[in-house]
Amino acid sequence: MNVTRLLTRISGTRLWQSIFRHGWPDNALDRSLAMTSNVFFHLHPVKVSRKSLKWTYSFGLGIISTILFGVLIWTGLLLMFYYVPSVERAYDTMKDIQLSVPLGQFTRNMHRWSAHGMVLVVILHMIRVFYTGAYKPPREFNWVIGVFLLVLTLGSSFTGYLLPWDQLSYWAITVGTNIAGYAPVAGDITRELLLGGPEVSQNTLIRFYTLHVALLPTLMVLLVTVHFWRVRKDGGFATTDANSPPTQQD
Repeated sequence: MNVTRLLTRISGTRLWQSIFRHGWPDNALDRSLAMTSNVFFHLHPVKVSRKSLKWTYSFGLGIISTILFGVLIWTGLLLMFYYVPSVERAYDTMKDIQLSVPLGQFTRNMHRWSAHGMVLVVILHMIRVFYTGAYKPPREFNWVIGVFLLVLTLGSSFTGYLLPWDQLSYWAITVGTNIAGYAPVAGDITRELLLGGPEVSQNTLIRFYTLHVALLPTLMVLLVTVHFWRVRKDGGFATTDANSPPTQQD
């Protein structure tokens, strides 16, 4: 009985209703909604706000962010064939990629500039969402997902900065982790987890490499999927109002 009450209270919260709109599909109506709301079967929302159809409303910043993320994954996979995460070989393998591997310089530049571009575009995307009020109900859950994606984007950029293992990256990470160490309560623990020791070393390079190529991209792929799913469920990315009636989509 207590479990039933707990589930009832949880399912009645705004967070739960923001994620799950129609409950468990235990009747014909909810089963049909589960099918028509499936992002794999119907990529576009059934109805969208008329003003969201204007290019100047969103500037395509979300799509641009996704494209840049795809470029980063593809170029990152190519670079992983040659890069060795070792303090003795990291810098040399990076120079070999640039000077000896066919299109190596082009691939690395694509990865580098896509990373810078993604940070900028994601920030602009968040500003656009806030400025246009697209974070308001029923889209508040997707706004939280977007904030987590922004943090993961900055984390991916930060962890990738150390991988060339040159003087610039070494001292930049040293300064960055020292700043993290001044955070209240968890500062010292955070710095220790990032460095894997008292200073930037082989342990740091391995941890940053693992975060950069495995953990952070996996989390980002999952959250991007949820992000697009919520856009699909919420009827697009603009708030419908009286002056902007919804447009039916086939």
